[in-house]
Amino acid sequence: MLKHLLTIAGSDSSGGAGIQADLKTFAAHGTFGMSVITAVTAQNTCGVTMVQDITPEVVEAQIAAVFDDIHVDAVKIGMLSRPETIKTIAACLRKYKPKIIVLDPVMISKSGFPLLQPEACETLIDELLPLATLVTPNLPEAEAISGMKVTKKEEMRPVAEKIISLGAKAVLVKGGHLSDTADDLLFDGQQEKWFAGERIATKNTHGTGCTLSSSLAANLAKGLSLEEAVQASKAYVTEAIAHGIALGSGCGPTHHFVDLYRKAGILE
Repeated sequence: MLKHLLTIAGSDSSGGAGIQADLKTFAAHGTFGMSVITAVTAQNTCGVTMVQDITPEVVEAQIAAVFDDIHVDAVKIGMLSRPETIKTIAACLRKYKPKIIVLDPVMISKSGFPLLQPEACETLIDELLPLATLVTPNLPEAEAISGMKVTKKEEMRPVAEKIISLGAKAVLVKGGHLSDTADDLLFDGQQEKWFAGERIATKNTHGTGCTLSSSLAANLAKGLSLEEAVQASKAYVTEAIAHGIALGSGCGPTHHFVDLYRKAGILE
């Protein structure tokens, strides 16, 4: 049966991250993607220049329009900037009770542009973490959520424990910012599982976090366990990064349709 995936996130005008990356990832996983846009960003491969938030009322109306008509198998949450929007989304999710919620706590763009207002971080922790099936912070985001410093692999487990204590059912702490390794840690409050990270020499990594969290939502909706979903999603993202697209003059996007292009004879 075709799974229905909903992304609640911001729009990326250059198509490499946000809503656009999420929908491409959903399609690449053989699922049907739907979207609720929380903000419109003006950005390209060089960075973000402007953000226009969508009002909480319009965000709520988008969510209601989807859930009132279509069964949603999983929700992925990305860029949220305002406390009011976060509270609205949390209220809607408590109302509609989707089975799977993957929260990607997007806080800063790859170019350093702040995407989550400082006062909204606490609201995200209070309102959305307790609803999350899985939360996928990178190390700076994990630090902001936990209030703990993490600069080496040994410090990732305590941070994961802190995030679980705040209400998340499971957390995938991404180690891409580590200096000596890029390993990720999956922790569900009882068991930990490490996934070796492969560093690929490329600047075309725009949208990797959005792509990974969307892949996780799709794989979980298709019935994979948490461990299986992480394994499959990391393999998908690694392949997408390895074939990243040299678009524009900055950091190009990952390639969401490697398998499709390969079958079409466009890729070797």
